[in-house]
Amino acid sequence: QVQLVESGGGLVQPGGSLRLSCAASGSDFSFYSMGWYRQAPGKERELVAVTFTFSPVSTKYGDNVKGRFTVSRDNGSNTMYLQMNSLKPEDTAIYYCNAVTLAPGQREDYWGQGTQVTVSS
Repeated sequence: QVQLVESGGGLVQPGGSLRLSCAASGSDFSFYSMGWYRQAPGKERELVAVTFTFSPVSTKYGDNVKGRFTVSRDNGSNTMYLQMNSLKPEDTAIYYCNAVTLAPGQREDYWGQGTQVTVSS
């Protein structure tokens, strides 16, 4: 069973930085993709960043974070990171790690429990 565990959330002032981590375990094969999503109170979950393991287009960012956030992966340890710089109050949300596996005719999405990021002075 795939498990995703996020860490690194917390309270930060506007303009500050945070680094989130997502450790994946329980998969015997590479994920098709790993990514970060976020959900603020009263809003729908939205894409933050996603990395594709086997695609020529390796990374995609949500429009709201382009140029400020950077996603990276350590495939050897199945760990993904999200470096968040120049944080804004509107970045406040629960951040979720996502991993996707693909098999013929089947897609499985896995989610972490989420980590709270609060940007406030």
